[in-house]
Amino acid sequence: MATGFDPSGRLPDIFLNTGTSSFTQFLSAAAPELLPGRRPLPPGLNAGDVAPHGTTIVAIATSEGVVMAGDRRATMGNLIASRDIKKVHPADAYSLIGIAGTAGIGIELIRLFQVELEHYEKTEGAMLSLDGKANRLAAMVRGNLGAAMQGLAVVPLFAGFDLSPVDSARAGRIFSFDVAGGLYEETGYEAIGSGSLFAKAALKKKYREGVSTEEAVRLAVEALYDAADDDTATGGPDLTRKIFPVVMTATANGTHRLSDEDITTVAEQVVSGRMENPGG
Repeated sequence: MATGFDPSGRLPDIFLNTGTSSFTQFLSAAAPELLPGRRPLPPGLNAGDVAPHGTTIVAIATSEGVVMAGDRRATMGNLIASRDIKKVHPADAYSLIGIAGTAGIGIELIRLFQVELEHYEKTEGAMLSLDGKANRLAAMVRGNLGAAMQGLAVVPLFAGFDLSPVDSARAGRIFSFDVAGGLYEETGYEAIGSGSLFAKAALKKKYREGVSTEEAVRLAVEALYDAADDDTATGGPDLTRKIFPVVMTATANGTHRLSDEDITTVAEQVVSGRMENPGG
């Protein structure tokens, strides 16, 4: 039960007064214990050792917007905690968010961010700008710093289609964050998670400005394949179980998740190509 509720059933004044456009700020006043970073942990506990972790996420800017893809594996130490976790989600109608780090906190952060954007739009009657969305997310990551210092770190990757771009040829924009809430806009592509080093190395060789969405999807799947090849925490395409990366796009037409059939075709092409040249 949220702090301050009257047993008689009457809502506290905070629910009845004109509120803030930030749902996170409202929640911090109405029920701060529900925020991910406000939950106390036993002193000295390294919670990261017992909580599943998810990696790897890549984002690519295209001529139409952005493509974001994430592998499906979550690990807990040397064990595979999940083979089919979904780490890439729509943030709102024109933006995407992916998470790496503590899976439970990350999924909760995504849901809170989705409500944050929807709450702002309903309160203000307008959608936040893409920069505004990124700044809101940075503040939420910063609010989790205490838990991050005890092993429950979450680092998101945010990307979307800018409805009011400075350069119309670069409407697809990508933002990365550090664990302290630092916000950085990336150019062309970015990756996060334990396999990000290998994913970015793969993208560095093949990415070019103005790539089409179809080509970017293929690049994203190849980058995740390379990450899985060298990072045990990243899961590659699983042809046996039919588990493939989650791939989403954000364009002028909104966000869209590619169907399993489409990703199966791309993944099979990538795996087939590597069978002919395993080292390349």
